[in-house]
Amino acid sequence: MSLQELFGIALPIIQAPMAGAQGSAMAIAVSNAGGLGSLPCAMLSPEAMRKELAAIKAATDKPFNVNFFCHTQPDPDAAAEARWRQAMTPFYREYGIDPAGIPTGPGRNPFSAEVADILREFSPPVVSFHFGLPSDQLMEQVRSMGSKIIASATTVDEALWLQERGVDAIIAQGLEAGGHRGIFLTDDLTTQVGTFALVRQVAQAVKVPVIAAGGIADAAGVTAAIALGAAGVQVGTAYLLCPESTISAIHREALASPAARHTALTNLFTGRPARGIVNRVMRELGPVNDQVPAFPLATSAIAPLRAKAEAQGSGDFSPLWSGENATGCAAVSAAEITKRLAAGL
Repeated sequence: MSLQELFGIALPIIQAPMAGAQGSAMAIAVSNAGGLGSLPCAMLSPEAMRKELAAIKAATDKPFNVNFFCHTQPDPDAAAEARWRQAMTPFYREYGIDPAGIPTGPGRNPFSAEVADILREFSPPVVSFHFGLPSDQLMEQVRSMGSKIIASATTVDEALWLQERGVDAIIAQGLEAGGHRGIFLTDDLTTQVGTFALVRQVAQAVKVPVIAAGGIADAAGVTAAIALGAAGVQVGTAYLLCPESTISAIHREALASPAARHTALTNLFTGRPARGIVNRVMRELGPVNDQVPAFPLATSAIAPLRAKAEAQGSGDFSPLWSGENATGCAAVSAAEITKRLAAGL
């Protein structure tokens, strides 16, 4: 089955949900342009989620996707937190920050029964998950709304695991993709492969439609992904310079500069590996550091450094999320980006 048939959309283009980088405006623009717009909810409070979903329903009658994380919240570890703050002590001193005054706490929440209850008010056509899937009970709640379910796989094993649990389509997230890796069956980053290698293998291994994600920035990339067996694509980075994006001016400047050609996987900002433009903190602490607290508890310790640096016009401590291919970024509407991506279809 094609993605157009599965989701009721005109174009096999999914706008990647990008928590902290966009809200309902981008989802609306992409859906109205014929693609599948997405609303990331991992960083939204229940009230904010309800408000954003209401905005989407008021502005489009087209299908849209709502995205959630499925991580297990770790128990706070005071010793791990202390080690991590000690590692950042030179930075705290530089910016005059007292680490004792920094609150702890998670920066992102997993899908829950409370969230499912709110979601039922809106019955979104598509619900997507990152870091695996929620419990069987929560999955059934989503299915009972009439929503199609999709989720990210970074390996063939993850794709087969998702298929066994009844997802309607699988996002094959290649190593090139910006933002958080959807990896969930292992922590071993050597298992992660490039998009085109992954798409081909997953398409041969599963029976459900496969959505290619990672490094796809233009119509040629879309055509290539489909030639390798993908039913469509999910694209994030190319949308980041759109007016509907909510990223900072510092992030925009980095994406439009030669710096965007150098990205790396890092766990410094949240505790999970995610791809972003290399900056000072990644160079000085190493992009992947074993002292970082478990996801998402790492967020709080670096937040005041980010705030201080950004106030001075610096992205030295900011998560400048980007995929390996930022050449598709343009300061045009999300609708125009969607049309450009679909130009070769």
